[in-house]
Amino acid sequence: MTSTQTSRLPGFYKLTIDERLERAAAVAGLDAKTKAAFERLGGLEADQADHMAENVIGVFGLPLGVATNFIINDREILVPMAIEEPSVIAGASFMAKLAREGGGFHAETTEPLMIGQIQIMDIPDLEAAKTKILEHRDEILTEADRVDPMILSLGGGARDLEIRILKETPAGPMLIVHLIFDTRDAMGANVINTAAERLSPMLESLSQGRVHLKILSNLADRRLAKVTCTIPAAALAFETFSGPSVRDGIVEAWAFAEADPYRAATHNKGIMNGVDAVVIATGNDWRAVEAGAHAYAARSGRYTSLSKWGADEAGDLEGFLELPLAVGTVGGATRVHPLAKACLALMGVENARELAQVIAAVGLAQNLAALRALASEGIQRGHMSLHARQIAIAAGAEGDQIDRIAAKMIAQGTIHIKHARELVDQDHHQS
Repeated sequence: MTSTQTSRLPGFYKLTIDERLERAAAVAGLDAKTKAAFERLGGLEADQADHMAENVIGVFGLPLGVATNFIINDREILVPMAIEEPSVIAGASFMAKLAREGGGFHAETTEPLMIGQIQIMDIPDLEAAKTKILEHRDEILTEADRVDPMILSLGGGARDLEIRILKETPAGPMLIVHLIFDTRDAMGANVINTAAERLSPMLESLSQGRVHLKILSNLADRRLAKVTCTIPAAALAFETFSGPSVRDGIVEAWAFAEADPYRAATHNKGIMNGVDAVVIATGNDWRAVEAGAHAYAARSGRYTSLSKWGADEAGDLEGFLELPLAVGTVGGATRVHPLAKACLALMGVENARELAQVIAAVGLAQNLAALRALASEGIQRGHMSLHARQIAIAAGAEGDQIDRIAAKMIAQGTIHIKHARELVDQDHHQS
């Protein structure tokens, strides 16, 4: 997206699907081939899918929308989001609009360091083995660097060794070697696992033990994304709710999640609504990201909120989110799936760290959308309209009938499939 273009697209939701694609493609400067990936249902042909997984019999589609209004590190970005849950894309877009009034989102990432774990069992002397391995640290790292010359040429590669001794486990004492590896723009699972396997004979010889598991850790706490935003209190006001009252309600709602794991689980799920939608749209491993995020939320020994909210000295709302984000822009489905490549092009991200910054910003925006709703009008109001439409479709409504049936269910306060079928039947008899 050029400096003269903006992600602020008023009335975007009122356009048809084709019109939205034309507008987004024009703003992002997509070429015809990239734009065509969005036009193909699911973005994936059956023969392509057959090479990506086993026993393929079809392609499962998710709605792919675009979150608008995002400014991240002073850059306008349209964000693709693949998700079936109502109100998520709208909520993130609206919160991004509010964040614009405070300068948008400011994000940063640490170096893309991943951890490979090598489990060594049956060691006669754990401390002696630890000392011996550390004495050969440089030799071990050099061997790990031989796994992927391409990553090495790009500035990545093995960075360090850490050793942990687990004395009391159900399987007895064990020594765990952590290989710290810079994977550059790759998520890194393949190179990490290959490196861990390559090092196993050397580590067995040094420790006089038996290597068992050799695999990466999805708790990528060396590969963090951090994002902040400031929302002017006045921008939070709506209907009968004043800006300061909404601000205070958001902070109080966050405090509940900070203190209570039962609330924190749902609070963090709201963050992941935004995070996962972008991770999926770009062909990344959302299961790995989920595992890492929730493990990170419990790193203190108590599960808690991934985000923080408070008021600054001016009385404006400040938000902060930090979580592990092991995502890539090369390798895996990201470079095999045509639509994943097109989604990266839509955002204009050039590397994995930029992608992680966008994902974190969307997570914080979605967290704010949920907290704002909970602290004011209630979460269901935003959900009900789209939920009612889904129920109407499931009941057999078609075309203009969908909105009529949905509106009747909302007005009557009864949104369930049986009632929707009754209304569809009535509508057929009246027409």
